[in-house]
Amino acid sequence: MRDRLGQSAGRKRGPLTGPNPTDRGKPGSKIHLICDRNGLPLSLGISGANMHDSQGLEPLVRGIPPIRSRRGPRRRKPAKLHADKGYDYGHLRRWLRQRGIRPRIARKGIESSQRLGRHRWVVERTVSWLAGCRRLHRRYERKAEHFLAFVGIAAALIGF
Repeated sequence: MRDRLGQSAGRKRGPLTGPNPTDRGKPGSKIHLICDRNGLPLSLGISGANMHDSQGLEPLVRGIPPIRSRRGPRRRKPAKLHADKGYDYGHLRRWLRQRGIRPRIARKGIESSQRLGRHRWVVERTVSWLAGCRRLHRRYERKAEHFLAFVGIAAALIGF
């Protein structure tokens, strides 16, 4: 009936969604995060499920807030950044070095990820804590700003 009247049922997906390659192409979102060595999220971001992880690194690093250190002034950047093989690109390594951050990124086809696993388990644990929130597991929000706000609330709950 709606088709005859020229009306549509509405959009099926919100902004920052894309076809999820692991879920039969249904629209989905991906949560990107940077956390400290204790697993507390420092910077959060969302993107469509079809966006490569490496494209979300620069906005995340720029979004890190000033961190209080025991000695001296607040630091705007971490001393080093551990990442998996999905971030192994020359332009990302150069960009991190220009900002004064030592990249500790596993190389594709050369290094095994077991050495970096000593540091990566902290991030994987934080991701599993976020995945425990049902609101984030299923994206009910159509607006990206609302979904990002719920991701921020979940990250704040992890910190406290």
